[in-house]
Amino acid sequence: MKLKGERVASDLVKEISKILLTEIKDEDLKHVTITYATVTNDLSFAKVYFTTLDDYKKEKVVRDINNAASYFRSELAGRLNIRHIPELKFVYDESIEYGKRIEKIIEEINNES
Repeated sequence: MKLKGERVASDLVKEISKILLTEIKDEDLKHVTITYATVTNDLSFAKVYFTTLDDYKKEKVVRDINNAASYFRSELAGRLNIRHIPELKFVYDESIEYGKRIEKIIEEINNES
């Protein structure tokens, strides 16, 4: 059975992804993929992790998506069945880049053999 925080985090990922796909006009944000979210125990704060295809625009995307956090919260208020929508902080997910670097290193080691 999922804990309430895990359920809310999962719902945030789904709904924010839908909003990005269907409603956001900013072309830079169209290339954002929400990877996962974490929510505090009291459901007052959520970190939403994302990646983007446009790595060279990463800083701009981080700034723009965080500036749109209040828009996301207002949209989520009508979509999620919870009393209080958590404050949203969008964080660039470094884990995919880290995985790619590890893969490249392993490939280089295998090619040297």
